[in-house]
Amino acid sequence: MKTIISVFIFVTFTGCYSFKGISIAPEVNTFSISTFEVQALNAPPNIDQIFTEDLRNKILNESRLNLTTANADVQFSGAITEYRISPVAARPDEVAERNRLEISVSVNYVSLMNEEDNWTQKFNRFEEYGNDQDLTSIQDNLIQLINDQLVEDIFNKAFNNW
Repeated sequence: MKTIISVFIFVTFTGCYSFKGISIAPEVNTFSISTFEVQALNAPPNIDQIFTEDLRNKILNESRLNLTTANADVQFSGAITEYRISPVAARPDEVAERNRLEISVSVNYVSLMNEEDNWTQKFNRFEEYGNDQDLTSIQDNLIQLINDQLVEDIFNKAFNNW
């Protein structure tokens, strides 16, 4: 009886790869990421490289996929479309109590294995900071926090079908 159950479980769950809750079709083995273009006018000059590297590392570290530069089974490309700082909480003297750094990324996902899996989507995340903080001194940390959230969203969309 245990053998039958073991065989049933094996046959049932070998149809796709699963790791940390992700599902990747067994025929998908490689991925590529083109450096994301910066379209946001006031974004720091190296934000494209940082974002692209963060996404690349997430996929390398949390999936079984191998990075390649040509003919990848799944391909990521896109652009950083917004980098915006805006006030979110005004005080009576019309000075912002808190500010928000917001970053938006447009992502194109192409699967050479299954065209029905292809998508283009805009992802948006933000972090707030107090008006007593100098943006230049905390900007790198804020960008990293936002990148981590954006990369997680993109990873989940690509490999969890969110």
